[in-house]
Amino acid sequence: MKHFTKISELHEALGVTPPEHPLFSVAYGERGTCDGNSILEFSSEFYIIGFKKLKSGSMQYGKTKYDHDRGSMSFVKPRQKVAFKNVELEEKGFLVLIHEDFLTGTAFYNEIKKYSYFDYEVSEALHLSPAEEDIIWNLYFSIEKEYKNNTDELSKSIIISHLDAMLKYAQRFYKRQFINRTQLSGSTITKFNELLTANFEERKMKDIGLPTVAFMAEKLHISSRYLTDVLKQETGNRKNGIGADSSFLDC
Repeated sequence: MKHFTKISELHEALGVTPPEHPLFSVAYGERGTCDGNSILEFSSEFYIIGFKKLKSGSMQYGKTKYDHDRGSMSFVKPRQKVAFKNVELEEKGFLVLIHEDFLTGTAFYNEIKKYSYFDYEVSEALHLSPAEEDIIWNLYFSIEKEYKNNTDELSKSIIISHLDAMLKYAQRFYKRQFINRTQLSGSTITKFNELLTANFEERKMKDIGLPTVAFMAEKLHISSRYLTDVLKQETGNRKNGIGADSSFLDC
């Protein structure tokens, strides 16, 4: 598996135009512009924000695979394993690549780490409504326009402000997704409660400690951060997690 330390290296591997900036880039793709007969597995030193609708192929980060049935946004953090396998776009898509060094010395360096969806699995990607797609595309094109402008002392701060808006909208849309997909969330909560009850019974017999969120998430086949966010959404307590006995959620 390859590890890219430079954005230009990933551009070359993807077969797209070299980046305008060594630490930040955007890549736009139309239908049919991706090679449908290639496999690329890698990790990198940068954040990757992407939107895609796949005609065929799959992508993977974390432990799960995203197939080509729906369009979605995905969020990959530095040093996370990623795999693109025989990907072909159904419609237009984009990638935004942000090297950690691009954010050094800015408030956004720490702010971006607060967005829990960078720790989700690929199967927990953000599915956008048509209206939400319009918002995200408008922000992307604003970023792209600034990226291609002649660089000056304000370029970086303007790009970061658009990125900040994009991630805030993604946070809002994820909350909508939790609400709209109540059947899925409800099923997760039901299974969670069943596992928790069984674990409490086991604790009584074996005198074992509280389960960790990682343990519960693994049993439910979802990521720890996704489970935490579903529980917070379900209970309405976005600050402290669930109920009186939420200490097990501390990873």
